[in-house]
Amino acid sequence: MYSTNRDGEVIEFGTSGLLYRSNKLMYDRGTNTLWNQFTGEPALGPLVGSGVKLELLPVTVTTWGEWLAAHPDTTVVDIDTGIYHPEEYAPEWEPFSIYHNYRVSPSLMFPVWRQSDELPTKGRVLGLRINDAAKAYPLESLKENPVINDSLGGENVVVVSSSTGSARAYYRGNRSFSPAAQDDAGPALLVDDGGRQWRVEEKHLVRVDEPTRRLERIPSHNAYWFGWYSYYPGTAVYRPGP
Repeated sequence: MYSTNRDGEVIEFGTSGLLYRSNKLMYDRGTNTLWNQFTGEPALGPLVGSGVKLELLPVTVTTWGEWLAAHPDTTVVDIDTGIYHPEEYAPEWEPFSIYHNYRVSPSLMFPVWRQSDELPTKGRVLGLRINDAAKAYPLESLKENPVINDSLGGENVVVVSSSTGSARAYYRGNRSFSPAAQDDAGPALLVDDGGRQWRVEEKHLVRVDEPTRRLERIPSHNAYWFGWYSYYPGTAVYRPGP
């Protein structure tokens, strides 16, 4: 997810129908520049070489139940858009849903020349990039390790996940964290190595006894392994264990 605000102007995007490394290219309706949806940079058109880059925003892929429990005042976009029939918005697990066959197949629809067999081609990963260093955290591994203290690009980070597959990453400074409260959805609270509790929120980790103390969340990509690797071939891969 990217911010569409550029120097006070809101850019409106559409999908071009074109692919680069098997990833969609967006276009902006103002200049018709093609944009790389993986990097947030212009790929072809008038804005190439301008130095402009979209701001990457934190995003979470989760279940509706888990999200609603944490954010009960959430509003929902109506699927009766007047453009597509509501029945076309079938749940992903339904065989007749859009791209269902592609999601369940291990194969790619279009070939990608730069690949790695370190993880399954369509393995889902949380991708982090800090100071030009990249690392992929397989979602299956995160389900089994709900709190991971790690370092990347000279920064200490903590990755917090749930059994449903949602994952968030935060800067942790010189602290180490472990789960303080655990339920079926995952840790709602963490405890640092000083015994202080921190609440998991969308923008920050917030210290419970002193809410003004906050640790910033790190924007990340939830991606297929082939997509992440094609742009960051020097990426490290998280492995459980010492």
